[in-house]
Amino acid sequence: MEYGSIEREIRVEATPEVVYAVISTPEHLREWWPDEAEFKPVPGATGSISFGERSAPDVKVVPLTVMEADPPRRFSFRWVYEEGEAATSANSLLVTFDLVPSGAGTLLRFTETGFRENGWEAAVLEEQYRDHVNGWDHFLPRLVTYVARLVSAR
Repeated sequence: MEYGSIEREIRVEATPEVVYAVISTPEHLREWWPDEAEFKPVPGATGSISFGERSAPDVKVVPLTVMEADPPRRFSFRWVYEEGEAATSANSLLVTFDLVPSGAGTLLRFTETGFRENGWEAAVLEEQYRDHVNGWDHFLPRLVTYVARLVSAR
């Protein structure tokens, strides 16, 4: 199996502007992905996302650096790197959301790359890759459901 990248295409029944807000702003991200998100959606901004209660001993806090913010077309960030380090192609994973208008909705093209570039030993690489595949397979459908709720509430 190749552990180089994760790619998904998802149709979302909302405009690219709505989908962009949902993938790039902490208040929307918290509704479908991490439990907490703290960052500004501008290139070069750093922050973090967390999974679990902040006060819990097993909370997982992950640093994040915004790489591209091109509304409503593309949003990308680097994550899964050591706190205190600058995110680079050699020490982090790159998540990219490309948004393409499709009728009245949006085709969301998701990619996560950088698994091989991290220099992890084979077992760690395989574990990280599978963990991320399972995570995105869980969370990306939640994005679609959240957008549907958001659009229907307007």
